[in-house]
Amino acid sequence: MNRTNPDNWKSDIARSVDMYNAWFLEFAPSAFRETRIKTTIQVEEALQKTDYLSSLSASTLQRNPGVLPVLRMSACPPLAVDRLVGLSGTSKNLVGCMEEGSLPPRTALEDLLKGLEKIALIIKRMADPDIFIWLERGNKPTESELYRAATIVADRLCGSIANPIIKNAQEKRQLAAIGAWLDARGYVPLTPGFRFNQMPPGTYSFRLNVPVHMVEEQLSWNIPVDAVIQPHTATEGDFPILVEAKSAGDYTNPNKRRKEEATKITQLRRTYGAGVKFVLFLCGYFDSGYLGYEAAEGIDWVWEHRMDDFSEFGI
Repeated sequence: MNRTNPDNWKSDIARSVDMYNAWFLEFAPSAFRETRIKTTIQVEEALQKTDYLSSLSASTLQRNPGVLPVLRMSACPPLAVDRLVGLSGTSKNLVGCMEEGSLPPRTALEDLLKGLEKIALIIKRMADPDIFIWLERGNKPTESELYRAATIVADRLCGSIANPIIKNAQEKRQLAAIGAWLDARGYVPLTPGFRFNQMPPGTYSFRLNVPVHMVEEQLSWNIPVDAVIQPHTATEGDFPILVEAKSAGDYTNPNKRRKEEATKITQLRRTYGAGVKFVLFLCGYFDSGYLGYEAAEGIDWVWEHRMDDFSEFGI
């Protein structure tokens, strides 16, 4: 469809970039703001669990390991994970587990408490005095002081995960666009529980796992696919069309990760044969270097600004 028409790539790239930028300017701030509101509430809860940083100790962290991301962003300057590991002299495994809201299960209690105490000491020493102004007073914050501090820390947290926030919002929007396009053409979404090879004609599903195998190594695993579509014209045993939704706000990251799609299609073809239809759904910054790489791997794509191209794949 598009991979064999390089003369159109330049104009499509420009239109795709314009479409992404228009979406970003209109919707990204609201997506970020909604996340910040939720994060502010989470920060307030974390501060309450530590008695507003005035009772930070190993036992506090043992009871509430998931507060660590908030505590890192409460420091002046905010601490990255590796920086906290280096300053505290604790293990990366301990800090990594706490970032996920748990504690390492195989660490001896004595060693665990020593590590937690080291972390607590670093956070207390580096707590930002301009944010947590009540620490110097030695009492609890007022409601406005707590809200102000929580908002600042939430901003720091959201700033450190800004790209995932935008990526998740864009992914939801792309899948919604695919669903609306399919619904308008008589396709029916499947409820969870269907396998990819059990889909009746004229149906689709989002975020479905497709198993792949390596016979020689006797290994198997699942490849998550954003959208799986079984055309109206399909007959029993036909392989559905697999669609990978991709968006990008710059040219660098897609080119760094362009091998991922090639790896997926190689694994799918090795398992199900050369007839597998694997299509990219693109919006944003995808330059000719990225497109050329995917085209060389036999991967085609549909631009979001021209969704009717899906019909060229029999959908």
